[in-house]
Amino acid sequence: MSDNIQTVTVLSKTTWTPNLFSFTVSRPDSFKFTAGQFVRLGVNPSRLKYYTEQSGMSDADISDEALDEDIFRAYSIISSPFDEVLEFFSIVIPDGAFTSQLQHLQVGDELLLNTLPFGFLTLARYQKPLPKDLWLLATGTGLAPFLSMLQDLKTWEDYEHIVLAYSARSIEELAYVEKIEGLQEDFGSLVENPAKLIFIPIVTREPVDGALSERLPKLLLDGTLQARAGIDLDIDTTHVMLCGNPDMVDDTKEALKSLGLVMNRRGEGNIAVENYW
Repeated sequence: MSDNIQTVTVLSKTTWTPNLFSFTVSRPDSFKFTAGQFVRLGVNPSRLKYYTEQSGMSDADISDEALDEDIFRAYSIISSPFDEVLEFFSIVIPDGAFTSQLQHLQVGDELLLNTLPFGFLTLARYQKPLPKDLWLLATGTGLAPFLSMLQDLKTWEDYEHIVLAYSARSIEELAYVEKIEGLQEDFGSLVENPAKLIFIPIVTREPVDGALSERLPKLLLDGTLQARAGIDLDIDTTHVMLCGNPDMVDDTKEALKSLGLVMNRRGEGNIAVENYW
């Protein structure tokens, strides 16, 4: 096993819907990351309690149902860089070799963690424009890196306004709302002159009071999102980050470009994205 691979223990699991869950694992003492980065997590299905503790199952039965090999996938970290545990947010892909097994996680199970963090969806990438307004646009589990950023005090110190627009298909899939609604008090209150957090929930497949209902690109192009936020998108003051399903990322990126914003390259520009699936 590589020196970068460490074993971590599952500490908790939260099921949001049949296809959406979160879990926490122990954090190796030496592991460091920047808010917004992701890691590669590994699971060996044959070692999960779901299989090994089923009475009456022989080793042959277990090997038939669960592969005896380490499977790795990329996961953004929800936790603050200063948390004592690591938290992740996962969707279940029915035929997926990884998530179809990961859904069986139980407290006490062991996973593998590659302790080399990856990714450039971090606020440090922005050199110009200088920080003023931060827009975080997420669908589904793409919320994860933004929650990490919003649990880092520097984010609250550096910006005047933070807009978190979070889109899901149903109200049940709109996870972490209670946590989001407490961020201003839990983290913003710890710094002088903190940013103002503006949370905009979006639910696309059922009417929900207080939530917008269209896809993010349309909400941007017709000005609905900006009107709800009370802030305009400005090439000289705006940082925009996108994370979520690839169609949303691509379509929203094009919408933003049509509104005059530009991709962030070599530290300059408005729009930053992360594609890891």
